[in-house]
Amino acid sequence: MTFQERYEADRQQIEAALAAYFQPEDKPYAGLLLAMRYSLLAGGKRLRPVLVLETCRACGGEAETAMPAACAVEMLHTYSLIHDDLPSMDNDTLRRGRPTCHIAYGECTATLAGDALQAEAFSALLSGDLPTEVRAECARLLAEAAGTRGICGGQYLDTVGRGQLDCAAAYLHMYQMKTSALFRAACCMGAVCAGASAAQVEAAGAYADLLGLAFQIRDDVLDATATSQALGKDAGSDARCGKSTFLSLYGRQASADRIGELTAQAVAAAQRLPQPQFLAALAEELIARPA
Repeated sequence: MTFQERYEADRQQIEAALAAYFQPEDKPYAGLLLAMRYSLLAGGKRLRPVLVLETCRACGGEAETAMPAACAVEMLHTYSLIHDDLPSMDNDTLRRGRPTCHIAYGECTATLAGDALQAEAFSALLSGDLPTEVRAECARLLAEAAGTRGICGGQYLDTVGRGQLDCAAAYLHMYQMKTSALFRAACCMGAVCAGASAAQVEAAGAYADLLGLAFQIRDDVLDATATSQALGKDAGSDARCGKSTFLSLYGRQASADRIGELTAQAVAAAQRLPQPQFLAALAEELIARPA
Protein backbone atom coordinates (compact mmCIF):
# COMPACT_ATOMS: atom_id res chain seq x y z
CA MET A 1 0.00 0.00 0.00
CA THR A 2 1.39 3.39 -0.97
CA PHE A 3 1.55 6.35 1.40
CA GLN A 4 -1.43 8.01 -0.28
CA GLU A 5 -3.49 4.80 -0.23
CA ARG A 6 -2.82 4.31 3.48
CA TYR A 7 -3.62 7.92 4.29
CA GLU A 8 -6.89 7.66 2.37
CA ALA A 9 -7.78 4.39 4.11
CA ASP A 10 -7.20 6.02 7.48
CA ARG A 11 -9.21 9.07 6.47
CA GLN A 12 -12.19 6.98 5.36
CA GLN A 13 -12.19 4.99 8.61
CA ILE A 14 -12.08 8.24 10.57
CA GLU A 15 -14.97 9.71 8.57
CA ALA A 16 -17.09 6.63 9.26
CA ALA A 17 -16.30 6.74 12.98
CA LEU A 18 -17.10 10.47 13.27
CA ALA A 19 -20.40 10.06 11.40
CA ALA A 20 -21.70 7.83 14.20
CA TYR A 21 -21.61 10.71 16.70
CA PHE A 22 -24.31 13.29 17.48
CA GLN A 23 -27.27 11.79 15.61
CA PRO A 24 -30.08 14.37 15.98
CA GLU A 25 -33.05 11.95 15.79
CA ASP A 26 -35.93 13.60 17.67
CA LYS A 27 -33.96 15.30 20.42
CA PRO A 28 -35.18 18.77 21.47
CA TYR A 29 -31.65 20.12 20.96
CA ALA A 30 -31.39 18.60 17.46
CA GLY A 31 -30.42 21.99 16.03
CA LEU A 32 -27.30 22.04 18.18
CA LEU A 33 -26.37 18.51 17.09
CA LEU A 34 -26.88 19.45 13.44
CA ALA A 35 -24.54 22.41 13.83
CA MET A 36 -21.94 20.17 15.49
CA ARG A 37 -22.20 17.61 12.68
CA TYR A 38 -22.14 20.36 10.04
CA SER A 39 -18.64 21.37 11.11
CA LEU A 40 -17.37 17.98 12.29
CA LEU A 41 -18.32 16.20 9.06
CA ALA A 42 -17.23 18.96 6.68
CA GLY A 43 -14.28 16.88 5.49
CA GLY A 44 -10.74 18.12 5.36
CA LYS A 45 -7.43 16.32 5.58
CA ARG A 46 -8.17 14.77 9.01
CA LEU A 47 -4.47 15.20 9.69
CA ARG A 48 -4.66 15.14 13.48
CA PRO A 49 -6.69 11.92 13.82
CA VAL A 50 -4.47 10.32 11.17
CA LEU A 51 -1.51 11.22 13.38
CA VAL A 52 -3.17 9.40 16.29
CA LEU A 53 -3.70 6.21 14.27
CA GLU A 54 -0.34 6.25 12.55
CA THR A 55 1.69 7.02 15.67
CA CYS A 56 -0.06 4.09 17.32
CA ARG A 57 1.07 1.92 14.38
CA ALA A 58 4.56 3.42 14.44
CA CYS A 59 4.89 2.29 18.06
CA GLY A 60 3.74 -1.24 17.25
CA GLY A 61 0.08 -0.93 18.25
CA GLU A 62 -3.19 -1.73 16.46
CA ALA A 63 -4.50 1.54 15.05
CA GLU A 64 -8.14 0.54 15.55
CA THR A 65 -7.71 0.64 19.32
CA ALA A 66 -6.81 4.33 19.07
CA MET A 67 -9.92 5.36 17.08
CA PRO A 68 -11.75 6.93 20.09
CA ALA A 69 -8.66 9.05 20.72
CA ALA A 70 -8.54 9.99 17.03
CA CYS A 71 -12.19 11.06 17.08
CA ALA A 72 -11.63 13.04 20.29
CA VAL A 73 -8.74 14.94 18.73
CA GLU A 74 -10.83 15.83 15.68
CA MET A 75 -13.74 16.99 17.83
CA LEU A 76 -11.43 19.26 19.79
CA HIS A 77 -9.84 20.56 16.59
CA THR A 78 -13.27 21.27 15.08
CA TYR A 79 -14.32 23.17 18.19
CA SER A 80 -11.21 25.35 17.84
CA LEU A 81 -12.01 26.06 14.18
CA ILE A 82 -15.62 27.04 14.93
CA HIS A 83 -14.48 29.49 17.59
CA ASP A 84 -11.55 30.75 15.51
CA ASP A 85 -13.98 31.67 12.72
CA LEU A 86 -16.34 33.66 14.97
CA PRO A 87 -16.75 37.42 14.40
CA SER A 88 -15.02 38.13 17.71
CA MET A 89 -11.90 36.32 16.49
CA ASP A 90 -11.00 35.99 12.80
CA ASN A 91 -14.51 36.65 11.43
CA ASP A 92 -14.12 34.15 8.60
CA THR A 93 -17.01 33.17 6.35
CA LEU A 94 -15.58 30.08 4.62
CA ARG A 95 -14.21 26.87 6.11
CA ARG A 96 -13.48 23.60 4.28
CA GLY A 97 -15.15 24.96 1.19
CA ARG A 98 -18.48 26.01 2.68
CA PRO A 99 -19.95 28.68 4.97
CA THR A 100 -18.53 28.70 8.48
CA CYS A 101 -20.69 27.42 11.31
CA HIS A 102 -21.79 30.85 12.53
CA ILE A 103 -22.78 31.87 9.00
CA ALA A 104 -24.85 28.69 8.56
CA TYR A 105 -26.37 28.44 12.05
CA GLY A 106 -25.91 31.81 13.74
CA GLU A 107 -23.30 33.00 16.20
CA CYS A 108 -25.02 31.72 19.35
CA THR A 109 -25.53 28.17 18.06
CA ALA A 110 -22.02 28.07 16.60
CA THR A 111 -20.51 29.11 19.93
CA LEU A 112 -22.48 26.39 21.72
CA ALA A 113 -21.54 23.84 19.05
CA GLY A 114 -17.88 24.55 19.72
CA ASP A 115 -18.39 24.35 23.48
CA ALA A 116 -20.21 21.04 23.15
CA LEU A 117 -17.60 19.53 20.83
CA GLN A 118 -14.86 20.29 23.35
CA ALA A 119 -16.79 18.53 26.12
CA GLU A 120 -17.82 15.62 23.89
CA ALA A 121 -14.19 15.07 22.89
CA PHE A 122 -13.43 14.03 26.45
CA SER A 123 -16.60 11.95 26.64
CA ALA A 124 -15.61 10.03 23.50
CA LEU A 125 -12.14 9.46 24.88
CA LEU A 126 -13.12 8.43 28.39
CA SER A 127 -15.99 6.19 27.26
CA GLY A 128 -13.76 3.95 25.14
CA ASP A 129 -12.58 0.41 25.84
CA LEU A 130 -8.93 1.19 26.50
CA PRO A 131 -7.50 0.50 29.97
CA THR A 132 -8.41 3.10 32.56
CA GLU A 133 -4.85 4.36 32.94
CA VAL A 134 -4.50 4.80 29.17
CA ARG A 135 -7.75 6.76 28.95
CA ALA A 136 -6.71 8.94 31.87
CA GLU A 137 -3.33 9.76 30.34
CA CYS A 138 -4.89 10.52 26.97
CA ALA A 139 -7.40 12.83 28.64
CA ARG A 140 -4.57 14.63 30.42
CA LEU A 141 -2.69 15.08 27.15
CA LEU A 142 -5.78 16.40 25.38
CA ALA A 143 -6.65 18.80 28.20
CA GLU A 144 -3.12 20.18 28.21
CA ALA A 145 -3.34 20.79 24.45
CA ALA A 146 -6.68 22.57 24.79
CA GLY A 147 -5.92 24.93 27.67
CA THR A 148 -3.75 27.89 28.51
CA ARG A 149 -0.53 26.10 27.53
CA GLY A 150 -2.07 25.02 24.25
CA ILE A 151 -4.79 26.19 21.88
CA CYS A 152 -6.42 28.82 24.11
CA GLY A 153 -3.12 30.37 25.18
CA GLY A 154 -1.86 30.35 21.61
CA GLN A 155 -5.04 31.89 20.25
CA TYR A 156 -4.84 34.59 22.92
CA LEU A 157 -1.35 35.52 21.78
CA ASP A 158 -2.50 35.41 18.15
CA THR A 159 -5.45 37.75 18.69
CA VAL A 160 -5.32 39.86 21.86
CA GLY A 161 -1.53 39.81 21.79
CA ARG A 162 -1.16 41.13 18.25
CA GLY A 163 1.79 43.44 17.85
CA GLN A 164 3.59 42.05 20.90
CA LEU A 165 5.53 39.40 18.98
CA ASP A 166 8.71 40.77 17.48
CA CYS A 167 11.16 37.91 16.93
CA ALA A 168 11.31 34.38 15.54
CA ALA A 169 11.43 32.80 18.99
CA ALA A 170 8.21 34.57 20.01
CA TYR A 171 6.38 33.46 16.88
CA LEU A 172 7.57 29.88 17.21
CA HIS A 173 6.46 29.82 20.85
CA MET A 174 3.02 31.04 19.84
CA TYR A 175 2.85 28.44 17.03
CA GLN A 176 3.96 25.79 19.53
CA MET A 177 0.89 26.57 21.62
CA LYS A 178 -1.59 27.32 18.85
CA THR A 179 -0.80 24.41 16.52
CA SER A 180 1.92 22.06 17.74
CA ALA A 181 0.19 21.41 21.06
CA LEU A 182 -2.65 19.49 19.43
CA PHE A 183 -0.23 17.71 17.09
CA ARG A 184 1.71 16.66 20.20
CA ALA A 185 -1.44 15.44 21.93
CA ALA A 186 -2.41 13.45 18.83
CA CYS A 187 0.96 11.73 18.49
CA CYS A 188 1.50 11.13 22.20
CA MET A 189 -2.04 9.76 22.57
CA GLY A 190 -1.40 7.37 19.70
CA ALA A 191 1.82 6.23 21.34
CA VAL A 192 0.12 5.79 24.72
CA CYS A 193 -2.67 3.75 23.09
CA ALA A 194 0.03 1.45 21.69
CA GLY A 195 1.59 0.92 25.10
CA ALA A 196 4.77 2.69 23.98
CA SER A 197 7.77 3.22 26.21
CA ALA A 198 8.49 6.60 27.77
CA ALA A 199 11.29 7.12 25.25
CA GLN A 200 8.93 6.40 22.35
CA VAL A 201 6.28 8.78 23.71
CA GLU A 202 8.97 11.46 24.01
CA ALA A 203 10.10 10.83 20.41
CA ALA A 204 6.49 11.02 19.19
CA GLY A 205 6.07 14.34 21.00
CA ALA A 206 9.28 15.74 19.55
CA TYR A 207 8.19 14.73 16.04
CA ALA A 208 4.81 16.40 16.58
CA ASP A 209 6.28 19.63 17.93
CA LEU A 210 8.51 20.05 14.88
CA LEU A 211 5.82 18.98 12.42
CA GLY A 212 3.36 21.46 13.92
CA LEU A 213 5.77 24.35 13.61
CA ALA A 214 6.54 23.53 9.97
CA PHE A 215 2.82 23.10 9.27
CA GLN A 216 1.89 26.48 10.77
CA ILE A 217 4.58 28.42 8.93
CA ARG A 218 3.51 26.70 5.72
CA ASP A 219 -0.09 27.62 6.55
CA ASP A 220 0.94 31.27 6.90
CA VAL A 221 2.58 31.14 3.48
CA LEU A 222 -0.50 29.56 1.90
CA ASP A 223 -2.81 32.12 3.51
CA ALA A 224 -0.84 34.87 1.78
CA THR A 225 -0.29 33.16 -1.58
CA ALA A 226 -3.12 30.69 -2.33
CA THR A 227 -6.72 31.37 -3.34
CA SER A 228 -9.77 30.84 -1.16
CA GLN A 229 -10.94 28.16 -3.58
CA ALA A 230 -7.69 26.23 -3.24
CA LEU A 231 -7.60 26.58 0.54
CA GLY A 232 -11.28 25.89 1.17
CA LYS A 233 -11.27 28.86 3.57
CA ASP A 234 -10.87 32.63 3.36
CA ALA A 235 -7.44 33.43 1.94
CA GLY A 236 -5.67 36.54 3.15
CA SER A 237 -7.26 36.25 6.58
CA ASP A 238 -4.04 37.13 8.42
CA ALA A 239 -3.55 40.40 6.53
CA ARG A 240 -7.23 41.29 6.76
CA CYS A 241 -7.18 40.86 10.56
CA GLY A 242 -3.93 42.78 10.89
CA LYS A 243 -2.00 39.73 12.09
CA SER A 244 1.74 39.59 11.88
CA THR A 245 3.13 36.15 11.07
CA PHE A 246 6.50 34.49 10.68
CA LEU A 247 6.09 35.11 6.95
CA SER A 248 5.33 38.82 7.29
CA LEU A 249 8.27 39.27 9.64
CA TYR A 250 10.91 37.26 7.78
CA GLY A 251 9.70 36.82 4.19
CA ARG A 252 9.18 33.90 1.82
CA GLN A 253 12.74 32.59 1.59
CA ALA A 254 13.42 32.56 5.32
CA SER A 255 10.05 30.91 5.88
CA ALA A 256 10.82 28.23 3.29
CA ASP A 257 14.23 27.63 4.85
CA ARG A 258 12.75 27.26 8.33
CA ILE A 259 10.05 24.89 7.06
CA GLY A 260 12.76 22.72 5.49
CA GLU A 261 14.84 22.69 8.66
CA LEU A 262 11.90 21.79 10.88
CA THR A 263 10.74 19.05 8.51
CA ALA A 264 14.18 17.45 8.44
CA GLN A 265 14.27 17.52 12.24
CA ALA A 266 10.79 15.97 12.41
CA VAL A 267 11.86 13.14 10.10
CA ALA A 268 14.89 12.52 12.32
CA ALA A 269 12.65 12.38 15.41
CA ALA A 270 10.34 9.89 13.71
CA GLN A 271 13.29 7.59 13.07
CA ARG A 272 13.46 6.97 16.81
CA LEU A 273 10.18 5.02 16.62
CA PRO A 274 9.97 1.30 15.74
CA GLN A 275 8.08 1.83 12.44
CA PRO A 276 8.72 5.42 11.32
CA GLN A 277 8.14 5.17 7.58
CA PHE A 278 4.64 6.66 7.34
CA LEU A 279 5.28 9.51 9.78
CA ALA A 280 8.50 10.44 7.99
CA ALA A 281 6.72 10.40 4.63
CA LEU A 282 3.89 12.49 6.06
CA ALA A 283 6.31 15.21 7.14
CA GLU A 284 7.79 15.31 3.64
CA GLU A 285 4.33 15.45 2.06
CA LEU A 286 3.21 18.37 4.20
CA ILE A 287 6.17 20.53 3.27
CA ALA A 288 5.15 20.32 -0.39
CA ARG A 289 1.39 20.64 0.00
CA PRO A 290 -0.01 23.19 -2.48
CA ALA A 291 -2.96 24.05 -0.21
